Amino acid sequence: MSDRILVFYGSYRSDRMGIRLADYLVAGLRARGADAELIDAKAIGLPMLDRMYKEYPKGGAPAGLEALAEKIRGADAFVFVTGEYNWGPQPGLKNLTDHFLEEWFWRPAAIASYSAGRFSGVRAGTVWHSILSEMGMVVVSSTLAVGPISQTLDAGARPTGAAGEALDRAFGRFADDLAWWTEAARAQRARKSPPY
Repeated sequence: MSDRILVFYGSYRSDRMGIRLADYLVAGLRARGADAELIDAKAIGLPMLDRMYKEYPKGGAPAGLEALAEKIRGADAFVFVTGEYNWGPQPGLKNLTDHFLEEWFWRPAAIASYSAGRFSGVRAGTVWHSILSEMGMVVVSSTLAVGPISQTLDAGARPTGAAGEALDRAFGRFADDLAWWTEAARAQRARKSPPY
């Protein structure tokens, strides 16, 4: 059974660079045998949060929201790719995730951050960790931090130079950590129903 992993990316910028990291992660997870899919907040285009998915009558949510809820419920794990905007995560990513709550519960999540500068988005990643924990996910300890993004991955999401080599070296541990927690969470859910 291959792990079903959703990779979320949240930039709405026209010249967004972080999509390179999202594409790299999807390709890397697929190469390891996972069923990985990119969930691009900009492509989905949810409105600013007014009503959460659970606040719609059953069967009454907009089709795009319903389809995404089904994908989240069917996933074994999540990867969140966050850029750093003023020391915090992207508003598009936060808006997308806030449309849901119980759908996230009892599954592991991993964080990959990036920025145009040398801090590699780690401040946003740190903030994002506490947000995901509050939303009911187990956040794995391994993270990826990429920066400067333009010197690490080319336009085709291929690693370049020393920074790209470092990313490739770090990816294995990141993916192993997520895979271990994915298997553990799936086994525990099969053994015993979550308490709520």
